[in-house]
Amino acid sequence: MYETPLAGLILTGGGARAAYQVGVLRALARMRRECGADLTRNPFGVIVGTSAGAINAASLACGADDFESAVERVCQVWRDFHAEQVYRADSLGVIRSGAQWLTMLSIGWVIARWRRARPRSLLDNEPLAELLQRMVPLARLRLMLRSKQLHGLAVSASSYTSGLHVTFYDAAAQIEPWTRSQRIAVQRRISHAHLLASSAIPFVFPASSIELDGVAQWFGDGSMRQTAPISPAVHLGAQKLLVIGAGRMHEPPGRKLDAQAGYPSLAQIAGHALSNIFLDALAVDVERLRRINHTLSLLPESALAQTALRPIDVLVIAPSQRLDDIAAEHQNALPVPVRAMLRGMGVTGQGRDARGAALASYLLFEAPYTRALMDLGEADAMARRDEVAAFFGWGAGRRALAISGEAQAAA
Repeated sequence: MYETPLAGLILTGGGARAAYQVGVLRALARMRRECGADLTRNPFGVIVGTSAGAINAASLACGADDFESAVERVCQVWRDFHAEQVYRADSLGVIRSGAQWLTMLSIGWVIARWRRARPRSLLDNEPLAELLQRMVPLARLRLMLRSKQLHGLAVSASSYTSGLHVTFYDAAAQIEPWTRSQRIAVQRRISHAHLLASSAIPFVFPASSIELDGVAQWFGDGSMRQTAPISPAVHLGAQKLLVIGAGRMHEPPGRKLDAQAGYPSLAQIAGHALSNIFLDALAVDVERLRRINHTLSLLPESALAQTALRPIDVLVIAPSQRLDDIAAEHQNALPVPVRAMLRGMGVTGQGRDARGAALASYLLFEAPYTRALMDLGEADAMARRDEVAAFFGWGAGRRALAISGEAQAAA
């Protein structure tokens, strides 16, 4: 059984940056043991994920009856990661996808006259489908829901066909789908196709086809057009939320830029665009939640009784260091063919001489980088041990959460 009150876990997107989440989860498993918590109960009754966070979320959901084993399974993948497990990084694979795609961007009108070349993305993520079969045993998900080990799982994707942001969810009970401006929810069994769609970084990975309303639609990364990443957890019944971010919220300011560096490279622009897609919506939604919470705290009891909004605790754990800077230290870990291709976009150097690290930070599915992010996630979570213990009610004598009394934002 999961713990009550019902806690929700929100895992955001960010490609290889999602390794940070795994470090935080590893710290949570460690804290549970050290605090003497009931290890037979799942700390999260509701799990919500987007992009790479959707893969981590689904893996945890399928192991909801043994949280520590589920975390360890995810840790094993991220600890020993190689890019070849996510996308084709060999010379032939890169030529067939990325090199051809970049060529089409430059002289595509010439090629189109003599060859039907229609590359779909910068990288071919076919290997990821095989990894998902091992990492996410979805056959167990229905068992977890039926046995009340899990209340609900939700993953989000963005439809290129309809333009809508869609949250696919599965739950132990029938939950009324919700509809908001430009976003809808659909209750159905989660499949590996949903995970591939949710994690299909725009331009980088190809779209995935999913049937919706009897029509095959093309879907891409769920972080696109995701204006309210907290909303699915609230709709699934979460009464308190742990949000694990992947950048910007607690990061220090960026490095001072050289004004003489000239026009930004394609890699700089792409990295900036991806950061906007993956990171900004969560920060805005948390800020909006806190503003509304503060407003609700000023209402008299009589007025509060007339609204459907109710108090909810929220704890946000996000990187204390810039993940771009960590990626800069590991750019040379990228496979040689991928480095060669990205060099044409402006991803060069390493350390203080690195350029294009923001883009590389999403594609560095290599152990030196993912382990560094896992270590940072674990350290950041352990540094807030008292807050985490108080949030879950683990152990006696823990100080109260500084943000207790916050209230639920309009989902």
